[in-house]
Amino acid sequence: MPANDTLNAAAQSRRQGTPGEVLAAFLKLGLTSFGGPIAHLGYFREEFVARRGWIDDRGYADLVALCQFLPGPASSQVGFALGLQRAGPAGALAAWLGFTLPSALLLMLFALGAGAFSGPLGIGVLHGLKLVAVAIVAQAVWGMARTLCPDRSRQTIALAAVLMVVLIGGATGQVGAILLGGLAGLWLCRDTAGETGEALPFPVSRQAGIVALALFFILIFGLPLAAALFPAQGLAVIDAFYRAGALVFGGGHVVLPLLEAEVVRPGWVTPDAFLAGYGAAQAVPGPLFTFAAYLGMLLEPGPNGIAGATLALLAIFLPGFLLLVGALPFWNTLRARSGVRAPMAGANAAVVGILGAALYDPLWTSSVGSPRDFALALTCFVALMSWKFPPWLVVLIAAAGGAVLEVSSML
Repeated sequence: MPANDTLNAAAQSRRQGTPGEVLAAFLKLGLTSFGGPIAHLGYFREEFVARRGWIDDRGYADLVALCQFLPGPASSQVGFALGLQRAGPAGALAAWLGFTLPSALLLMLFALGAGAFSGPLGIGVLHGLKLVAVAIVAQAVWGMARTLCPDRSRQTIALAAVLMVVLIGGATGQVGAILLGGLAGLWLCRDTAGETGEALPFPVSRQAGIVALALFFILIFGLPLAAALFPAQGLAVIDAFYRAGALVFGGGHVVLPLLEAEVVRPGWVTPDAFLAGYGAAQAVPGPLFTFAAYLGMLLEPGPNGIAGATLALLAIFLPGFLLLVGALPFWNTLRARSGVRAPMAGANAAVVGILGAALYDPLWTSSVGSPRDFALALTCFVALMSWKFPPWLVVLIAAAGGAVLEVSSML
């Protein structure tokens, strides 16, 4: 018993960190995490599971599954939760700021006319960044499959998840694959699920979780009413971006049609400006939800500029974080129950399948179009897997390689 207490104390000590440490880790990712939400999950796994050991593979997969279930930007929610378990509420804020601000600031500059990445050199750099996302996700799929799909049953569930995502697509296919993976786990993983991942020490009480859930629902129903009763443009902006963030599963590109309905149809942003910003959002690292900062800069009538960008950015991220904080106090208790381990094992296998499907579409199909593309993506994969290069260095190599390939193709 004392030995167990010593091990638990050591594990708790290993999980303690500082907001500054969290900010530095996520700022690096905010500057280098290209490729969209699925690629971000690969970057997170490499940084926080494989390299830093903040969380184990099973715990990470459980967290990914939870965030895939909840509305909001899944990769940002995972990052928020990792910061929370590492350094408390200040760590959660540090994780969000570090991961979000780089792309938000770049898109705000683009809104002011400081767009970059034009011409052959810029196009090549962008293409190289898309290719490195292929390598990052391939590495994540490989590592998670070894841990979470070690037997025939879970490999079968992962394959079924791939098929479901390919045939149905979108957030419906992803959430449906996790649900069916959990159901299949009840049947196929009863004898193989083993122990769940290590408990994640989220410093959120059940009372705080209930308050967060209540606030989410008060805002989702109260903001439209308040905007109708008090016709202030600032309140309408908060309502529009909060509603867009609250109705998105998986985040990323799914939010675009909702944002288009909220800002283009009322005439707040022109269609051409919306599409230009969407193109720029593909060129920056970090979460696609930072597209809201670009839109907030351009809103007419105001608030716009820095005030509009800040309002839009906070409003679109808030609902997903409220839901996450509401769910986390109950998550460890639920996932530790023996009757839940088998469906969690199936759900985790389905997460591997979802990542595998995303490796092909959209990552492979949108970036690997020639043997030279394949060679650069493979080089990045080997650099990560065999040469153990840090991801930020591989990102730089891919950007330079993409530029060289694009320029050489014109000679």
